[in-house]
Amino acid sequence: MNDFLKGLKSGIPIGLGYLSVSFAFGIMAISLGFEWWQAVLISMTNLTSAGQLAGIGIMINPAQYLEMFLSQLTINVRYSFMSLSLSQKVTPQFTGIKRWIFGFFMTDEIFAVASNENKVSVTFFSGLTVFPYIGWVLGTLLGSVLGNVLPAIIMNALCLAIYGMFVAIVAPKAKESLALLLVAGLSVALSCAFYYLPVLSEISSGLAICICAILAAVFGAVVFPVKEENTNG
Repeated sequence: MNDFLKGLKSGIPIGLGYLSVSFAFGIMAISLGFEWWQAVLISMTNLTSAGQLAGIGIMINPAQYLEMFLSQLTINVRYSFMSLSLSQKVTPQFTGIKRWIFGFFMTDEIFAVASNENKVSVTFFSGLTVFPYIGWVLGTLLGSVLGNVLPAIIMNALCLAIYGMFVAIVAPKAKESLALLLVAGLSVALSCAFYYLPVLSEISSGLAICICAILAAVFGAVVFPVKEENTNG
């Protein structure tokens, strides 16, 4: 029980942050023509801000299944690596179906908090996921409901909040790392090219996201390789 309460307490800041970000997602979903319950259902079955944002943009153009697959794979594959990393810290009770269930709740922020623990128990991780999940779903509900009554000018302004979250994540680290700054800058430049240039602008948004992410990642890996630590001895 102590571990559960500790996880519950650790998840409060994440839940509050998700509340505001998913509020913007709910408004954006409504602005694209989704019903409020559809937006809530998406957030109940997904916990990926960037993935959901890209997903709803593709969903308004039916039958683009391959594009949806590629974009979601590119955006969300990082959660697999986070899960593999965190699996080195979980207790022996964290086995079987429990790993499958809690893998659903793996996000950047939950991973960051859990990875600071020496050992991650089932009860701690259970508590840690409660408020983030509630905050994500509740924020989406509030945003999608209010999106039907708020003036268009306010809706457009609030839609920028979700992009502000991404800037807030990258900017502090980019100030400390030239490599990250250049990789992020290349991503922005490529994204602008796919939006404004005549030929590239005809490529769908989901496929453009995949191309930008892969090219920026390859650039970072080639130009700024990370040296492996020497584990001998």
